[in-house]
Amino acid sequence: MVKLSRRVFAQGASLASLLASLPAVAAGKDSVTIGWPSDVTGWDPNQRFTPDAQALYKMVFDQPLDQSPSLKLIPNLIKAWTLAPDGMSLALEFRDDVRFHDGSKMTSADFRWTFFERVKSGQKLDIANSFRKLKDIEIISPTKAVMRFDSPAPTVPVWLAFLGSFVVPKDYMEKVGLEGFAAKPIGTGPYKLVEYQMNGRIVLERNEDYWGPKPKLKRVVIEIIKDPSARVAAIQSGSIDLTVGVPVREAERLGKVAGLKGELNPIQRVILLQVRNDQAFADPNVRLAAHHAIDKAALSKAFYGGAAVPLSLPATPGTPGFVDGFKFAYDPAMATKLLAASGFSPAKPVKIGMATTNGQFPNDYDMARAIVAMWKKVGIEAELEVIEYAKYFELNRGNKLPETTLYSFDNATGDPEIYAGYLLNPKLPFSPWKDPVLGEKVIAQFNVADEAKRIAGWRAIGQEAVTMGACMPLLQSVQTLVRKTDLAYSKYGNGWVLGQTMNW
Repeated sequence: MVKLSRRVFAQGASLASLLASLPAVAAGKDSVTIGWPSDVTGWDPNQRFTPDAQALYKMVFDQPLDQSPSLKLIPNLIKAWTLAPDGMSLALEFRDDVRFHDGSKMTSADFRWTFFERVKSGQKLDIANSFRKLKDIEIISPTKAVMRFDSPAPTVPVWLAFLGSFVVPKDYMEKVGLEGFAAKPIGTGPYKLVEYQMNGRIVLERNEDYWGPKPKLKRVVIEIIKDPSARVAAIQSGSIDLTVGVPVREAERLGKVAGLKGELNPIQRVILLQVRNDQAFADPNVRLAAHHAIDKAALSKAFYGGAAVPLSLPATPGTPGFVDGFKFAYDPAMATKLLAASGFSPAKPVKIGMATTNGQFPNDYDMARAIVAMWKKVGIEAELEVIEYAKYFELNRGNKLPETTLYSFDNATGDPEIYAGYLLNPKLPFSPWKDPVLGEKVIAQFNVADEAKRIAGWRAIGQEAVTMGACMPLLQSVQTLVRKTDLAYSKYGNGWVLGQTMNW
């Protein structure tokens, strides 16, 4: 028998502890460890609209329709769909080879349960808002159904691939209840949830019976690391293989480190100033001056390495609501002139309030401070306050937001209704602009079924909103991503980072 000294034993125990703390990587590299900035809000994927959790849910659950990396709407659980010309119904045909993780077969009954019966039973689900026009889902057969609406609903197909739209199992959920499902969720997705530590770790294992293309990696570990500097340290040390949401300067620096690649990827999120139509901003001169005074190109260069595209509309380039040639100019001289017309100047500034998050998206607080400095030069004095992202909705419902709020709005679909419509509809929780004149136009546009007229209408509303100062788009958001150079993944235009697309 070999005897170990106390010192040698202690060293060995320390090494064993260190090795145990590192992510397990099987022979042949069939696993990946991802550093993610936020946890899911719960394992009921229909309950809360949380953009950053979308990619996590998509590994465990499937959506009725999907998007390609270029954001084209494509079949998924639904293999064919037909929207009625009047937008009042949507006929669906489902795949017949899809099974949930417990082996039970998915049918149109599960779809009806997910999008209709759960809402009608009184469960508090965010999809009740996105499918608020839905009055029934008629089951034709196990593979066919028709969604029926109380008013034209032309964007329902894109919503079937957007936030909260994941099919859950009717029989299993009724059997175990909401708490039982949240504790042990099952979907039809490419991975199964095998371990979960709230705000700590998510462990997924490949669904060997998946109906679609099998993931190349057997195991995906998501480490929830909320602090950006901690994510930087983790990717640099090699304890994780990929991370997102690090400061731009760190993504650029880490991209020069051997074995790592840093990326700044424009995505379909819009960074903008949400605007009230009262208080100091009741004066259109003040609103328009505030917009003219912002040097968006300078913001992009300072905070996003020039990768964030300056915007003049609440839509990103290449999406249907974008209008080539429409520009809202950076013109501090015009800002000064407009303010002077209302009796304000740098010596006698108009005073406004401004809210911002701090850490919700890269450099949000620093960008807000830069905007405040730009305003000061022309005669706008802004008092800056920091709020939590969730607080925005609470303050908006209570009509307690300041004149303007720096905001990042996610629209993975790129549809103009979900940009201009949701940002400017006074009846939805996103918009602090409550002026009924523009509001009535926005609400009416939701009921336009003809596609050409629908797109043209949203383009016109976007331009009108910016021209009157009801909306101040700033930049197309950028996803910062750092990964090991030998890890490949599919890059989506909306920022999805999916384990099922990864391989070494």
